[in-house]
Amino acid sequence: MKGPRKDASNRSRREFIRNAAIASSVFIVPRHVLGGPGFISPSDQLNLAAIGAGGKGASDIRNASVNGRERVIALCDVDFAGSAKASVERFPNAKLYADYREMLDKEKDIDAVTISTPDHVHAPAAKYAMERGKHVYVQKPMTHNIREARILTQMARDQKVVTQMGNQGGSNDLLKLVQKWVDEDEVGKVSKVQIWTNRPVWPQGGAFPQASPGEKPDSLSWDLWLGPAPEIPYTPKLHPFNWRGWWNYGTGALGDVGCHLIDIPFRTLGLMYPTDAECSVGSVYSQMWTADYHPEGCPASSFITLHFAATKKSKSPIEMTWSDGGIRPSHPDIIPADHDIGGAGSANGVLIIGDKGIISTNINDSSPMMPKLYRNDGTVETAPETKKDAEPEYGHQRKWVDACKAGFNSPEHKGLTSSFDYAGPMTETVLMGNLAIRSYLLRRENSQGQMEFFARKKLLWDGENMRITNLEEANQFVGRTYRKGFEV
Repeated sequence: MKGPRKDASNRSRREFIRNAAIASSVFIVPRHVLGGPGFISPSDQLNLAAIGAGGKGASDIRNASVNGRERVIALCDVDFAGSAKASVERFPNAKLYADYREMLDKEKDIDAVTISTPDHVHAPAAKYAMERGKHVYVQKPMTHNIREARILTQMARDQKVVTQMGNQGGSNDLLKLVQKWVDEDEVGKVSKVQIWTNRPVWPQGGAFPQASPGEKPDSLSWDLWLGPAPEIPYTPKLHPFNWRGWWNYGTGALGDVGCHLIDIPFRTLGLMYPTDAECSVGSVYSQMWTADYHPEGCPASSFITLHFAATKKSKSPIEMTWSDGGIRPSHPDIIPADHDIGGAGSANGVLIIGDKGIISTNINDSSPMMPKLYRNDGTVETAPETKKDAEPEYGHQRKWVDACKAGFNSPEHKGLTSSFDYAGPMTETVLMGNLAIRSYLLRRENSQGQMEFFARKKLLWDGENMRITNLEEANQFVGRTYRKGFEV
């Protein structure tokens, strides 16, 4: 393991990195001459750490290291016997930790961290890192609930740290074509957006799995995996992936792919907080509140409607609908019947509907995204053929690293596609759908002693104050409670 660095201070070293471009102009002998081809001075390298080093975390920290251009000095994971082994092998000199709090307290030289954990740990880990002045890259969704997104957005500004959410499709150049069509009025005045997905593609809608403490792998730090969630015995089939469908840990289909799909209209139409939310879920939940009623988990399918006020880009109020579980909207008349809508097989997609035409496109993190513009006059415009991006994930992590070096007020930071200033409000919109779902499943005993659902109404949202104004019980889902030591 690598021993502690002996720099004068982490802050002074970080300032040196920010000013490296200016300082390098005074060198008479180029560094590549002193150190050989490809030489990078240690003072020009960012010290990186990963919180969550397996699965998506492995590719996040790999891409952030930019093929060894930056230095990975620490890895944190609750189970290094799993997929995190790949990161240990790639970065053999990194120190290993199970608890991100211990890592951040001991490794003073960390400049920036990638956070690629289950959704419920995103905000506690990011807050702990930002409080210590670390730049953060957080996987989507940025947070587990709306309150956390608002807190982290403001904290990033206060701490002046460089941030990026891991919806890497936000750096896909094809989004610029969608933006061009909207900005140049090709689609006309937009009044409606339809979004859908075939997710979940993991177990969802059934009963919570049974605990089995005796099956816990010796390599797994179960208490640290639970993090802010209530303490329960080890429960198989949650770690490492099937947590997505349970509210204590995941955010369902919306939190998984919604940050890619909703990002497209949210970005191109310049949307902010929705004004209301309305929801319905699959019929298994409608009146069957005995064996089939599982309020601790996401339903198998849902349909959500959000409304937005007019903006500079959209000019008129917008109605956005979301459906998951394989439910998709009807085929628009102006799109030929034998054309897919959205992506291949119409499994996932976005329709931006204006009075002059419709933009049909797919998840911005897919290949190909291939947006199409269908005009009312019957003409169709498609994205030009593009070469496969040679840079992993459109350079999303590398651009964040470059911005970390350039500093909080730099053009590089302002040019990031998903810094918390943007990702925070967008994440809040995604999570508003989950607030509507959870409210829809609220029930209580009526005067006849029967259980009934009482919250099935349009929820009016005061975005500035983060409150549902016409159903107080729904506000419990704006935030959450935390176990001691993991508070946000």
